[in-house]
Amino acid sequence: MKKMLIWLFVFLVPSSIFVFSNSEIEKEITRLLAHQKISWNKGDLESFMSFYWKSDRFTFQSGGNRLEGWESLRRRYQESYSGENMGKLNFSDLDIKVLSNDIVLVLGRWEVQTKDSIKGGLFTLVIQRQPEGWRIIHDHTSSD
Repeated sequence: MKKMLIWLFVFLVPSSIFVFSNSEIEKEITRLLAHQKISWNKGDLESFMSFYWKSDRFTFQSGGNRLEGWESLRRRYQESYSGENMGKLNFSDLDIKVLSNDIVLVLGRWEVQTKDSIKGGLFTLVIQRQPEGWRIIHDHTSSD
């Protein structure tokens, strides 16, 4: 009996230490999106991009096209949204679905308002907890 209790302690206690509540995870993801929005609105593309997985395996899909790799997305944003074209970003209708302690699915709506136009659409993000923090590993964005 004593050996069984020791084994239970050895295997169950460490695994329970790293269990996060869904509300904690949802708050962390909400903060990530808020930081991304702030970075964009300051015109700081590098900070905005820091929340994406800096890997060649990162994927971004939009308008029937798929980009692979963090650098490809950074170039796309630089070409499409540099300077005044960055405008002001806003997110709305967020639905954060915690799939596990390390994987989250986020559905939402985005809008970028410039002095000449308003662009917007829907997005789906897959966000994974990594050693350096939460990172977007897949982004599927559509335009209205």
